[in-house]
Amino acid sequence: MSLSALSIDENEGLRYMGCPPERADKALREQARLACSRLAQTARPRWAWRCFDVTAQAEGVRLSCGLLLPGRDLRHHLELCSRAIIFCVTLGVQTDELIRRAQSQDMLQSLALDCAADAAVEQVCDQIETQLQGKFPGCFFPYRYSPGYGDLPLALQGELLALLDAPRRVGLTASTSHILIPRKSVTAILGVADQPIPQFSRSCLGCPARENCGYRKSGGHCGIS
Repeated sequence: MSLSALSIDENEGLRYMGCPPERADKALREQARLACSRLAQTARPRWAWRCFDVTAQAEGVRLSCGLLLPGRDLRHHLELCSRAIIFCVTLGVQTDELIRRAQSQDMLQSLALDCAADAAVEQVCDQIETQLQGKFPGCFFPYRYSPGYGDLPLALQGELLALLDAPRRVGLTASTSHILIPRKSVTAILGVADQPIPQFSRSCLGCPARENCGYRKSGGHCGIS
């Protein structure tokens, strides 16, 4: 499945920079606009996915392939789901290189590029989620969930990438400290339920990332609720 061309909203870049768009002055807005434009021309998004049946266990959630996704938070999050989609996405090494070059030339533009990339990878994840949901008509979906949310450990990154054959398929790996390489990348779990999902599971109140959420810190939200 293909992804549509990136057209990154500069307001999203500003939010990731910690500045509510309505408070941005002309100079900062221009930095965000330029960064979004450069990033959209440079990024080369690639992604992979698989779907598995899931079984709740005392220590977490077990995929039908045998992999345990540990933690009470994810088990609660997927409690109404019979299946889970595992997917990964990367903006590619070109994005990392663009940000790295800017760091030695213009630190403000480097920051704007870094934040534009954060906005871009979320935009791509939204596209992917929409496409995946279309493959399961009549089903319901809580918000996507990633290692590092709640008590789901980052150490799971490598196993998820191996499950997706991500190093070969999309060029995405994880370091020994579980950092994704290229850096502007995401792994995620998307539950699939046969019955409606409570609103709590699709709002800030139920989100395990709420305490560190850049949207909330800048007075906004991600748009899920």
